[in-house]
Amino acid sequence: MKFDLDYIEKLVTLVSDSQLTELALEDGDKAILLKKEKEMVTAQTVAVTAPAAIQAAPVASSAPETKEIQSENNSEETGTPILSPMVGTFYSSPSPGAKPFAQVGDVVSKGQVVCIIEAMKLMNEIESEVSGKITKILVEDGKPVEYGQVLMYVE
Repeated sequence: MKFDLDYIEKLVTLVSDSQLTELALEDGDKAILLKKEKEMVTAQTVAVTAPAAIQAAPVASSAPETKEIQSENNSEETGTPILSPMVGTFYSSPSPGAKPFAQVGDVVSKGQVVCIIEAMKLMNEIESEVSGKITKILVEDGKPVEYGQVLMYVE
């Protein structure tokens, strides 16, 4: 498989014209990842030596749904949201049965790991960008998440 410009443009059109939100292809030491992000499809081609990015025309996209899983109270969302930086699977702990990185009521520091997002068989540690107390966790362990989806709130 060759990732030439015509091939990438066809893939961008495929994602733009479909219900797909993400498409990933790998060929040896090269990979391409296409995502619908906030009204736009973006493409990245990665080689071992150099990355390149291509952007296409705007496309419609729906906002990700969130569901409250844990909460100290049922008031409106307050605090700073921690967003998913990618599409993947949410994990609250480093392994099944292990203690979660963070729970409602825990105090976290800036830079502290609060969860893992698995994407393309890679485990990505998600760190808090603020210090504070976890007030809500909106995603259930093992469930898929979208780019930009609120994972939890820190107050």
